[in-house]
Amino acid sequence: MTRKAPEDLRSHRWLGVSDLRSFGHRARMRQGGFDAPDWQGKPVIGIINTWSDLNFCHTHLRARADDVKRGVLLGGGLPVELPAMSLSEPFMKPTTMLYRNMLAMETEELLRSHPIDGAILLGGCDKTTPGLIMGAISMGLPTIFVPAGPQLRGNWHGQVLGSGSDAWKYWDEKRAGRITEDDWADIEGGIARSFGTCMVMGTAATMMAIAEALGLSLPGASSIPAADSAHPRMCGQAGRRIVDMVWEDVTPQKILSVAAFDNAIRVHMAMGGSTNAIIHAVAMARRAGIPLDMNRFDQLSREVPVLANVRPSGKYLMEDFFYAGGLRALMAELKDVLDLSCMTVNGKTIGENIKGAEVYLPDVIHPLSDPISSEGATAVLTGNLAPRGCVMKPSAAEKRLLRHRGKVIAFEDYNHMAREVERDDLDVTADHILVLKNAGPKGGPGMPEWGMLPIPKKLVREGVRDMVRISDARMSGTSYGACILHVAPESFVGGPLALVETGDEIEIDVPARRIHLHVSDEELARRRAAWQQPAPRYPRGYGALYAEHTGQADDGCDFDFLAPLGPVPEPEIH
Repeated sequence: MTRKAPEDLRSHRWLGVSDLRSFGHRARMRQGGFDAPDWQGKPVIGIINTWSDLNFCHTHLRARADDVKRGVLLGGGLPVELPAMSLSEPFMKPTTMLYRNMLAMETEELLRSHPIDGAILLGGCDKTTPGLIMGAISMGLPTIFVPAGPQLRGNWHGQVLGSGSDAWKYWDEKRAGRITEDDWADIEGGIARSFGTCMVMGTAATMMAIAEALGLSLPGASSIPAADSAHPRMCGQAGRRIVDMVWEDVTPQKILSVAAFDNAIRVHMAMGGSTNAIIHAVAMARRAGIPLDMNRFDQLSREVPVLANVRPSGKYLMEDFFYAGGLRALMAELKDVLDLSCMTVNGKTIGENIKGAEVYLPDVIHPLSDPISSEGATAVLTGNLAPRGCVMKPSAAEKRLLRHRGKVIAFEDYNHMAREVERDDLDVTADHILVLKNAGPKGGPGMPEWGMLPIPKKLVREGVRDMVRISDARMSGTSYGACILHVAPESFVGGPLALVETGDEIEIDVPARRIHLHVSDEELARRRAAWQQPAPRYPRGYGALYAEHTGQADDGCDFDFLAPLGPVPEPEIH
């Protein structure tokens, strides 16, 4: 393998040239306490850190950056930490999805505008993983994604709690009057016991696993709990490896391929992963110049059943998944359907990385011959209500609802829905279909996680825990139920969802991948003629930029000016 020479490094243009500008750069390095041996002939490794005091998924990344730095120094590089926007899933409103592309832009430009030769990406909370990776792909430097890792199991009265999934469950129990305010307060104090991401198979765990399956993380990295001592060790290993990757010029473009994304999608299916992964994977693939659409997810969903017995599709949590052997063990169970020749950041193939992996807890990770669910992790439905598709997680829905026809109760926006579902006199049955409009990429704005519409309080008291709910929103990967999401095109831009009215009937047939609004073409034409485009949500600022340039869900919601491939000039050093 041909290795770079020191003068081939990007950072050489800043630090290695004998001119006035480089004198200024070196003088400033000395101002920071560095000396010539710290940078001479060494790759500069940018550590993009998404730590924040309001992002408890990433609290530990402040310290983990030091573990990465130790590895970089031992590997013969110069580590520099560059803080980036932290997308705190619980706190950022209206939704972190509004800012995923902003993080992608920031990551790309941080790497481009500084003397960086290779990158370590520190993240893990839902939109952080795709945002960091999208930016790094577009920049094209050697990169390793270091996942934040899941938090420890929750606990309440001896019961294991999973973030998100059990919050929804016990909120309905509280609404039904089956648990007390004291119980609810105890659950609040026990559901999140350590730093790290949600410990169910939500979007965070799904996207960290996808990053590893793509070959962008070290083998086994995505499953390590954030609080486990194996996590800082992994960070140090990543720091050492990225230095060699710079010398070897191993860029994301040399790792990512059609086969790599197929591997990642198959892993997503076997894990019972979040529906959000579809949007993010499409966006990441297109950054790499690889055409990918929702139909590929549907095709592979029919081939790969759910093997990971992890909430919300199963009963265990990510800590158990790690003890069961982690992602390497799951991929070993999938070895007959994976392309084992795909390369990864450690310089070895997927096949080499999973060799010898074992499942230690077979009830947590099942074999292909005994899946926990024959229903796919993802189904893509199309029809007159969703010409460009919509998605569902059949493995997390009640089976009776996979073929269903019912009358609609339509909500014009989130506030309308929130008011109505609490009414004791709402005319609703378990067979009704709830429809939420104006919650998509432009309408939300940012496509918030409103897709798990609450069951009306009247039905919760009757014991109903699932019903069909349809929207152009997303839902948290920790959610469950017969929720149909990502309807494209969205209602805010005049998609057919905008024309649905209370009293209409909708039919879904998940095995046939069909969704149909039973309203005549003539009536729909009449409604379309009367429909008016809502006013933009943001008159100025980043929100206005987002609304003007974001794509629809089936496009990955990337900005139209970021997605295309093409050269971006290196900065002039003057």
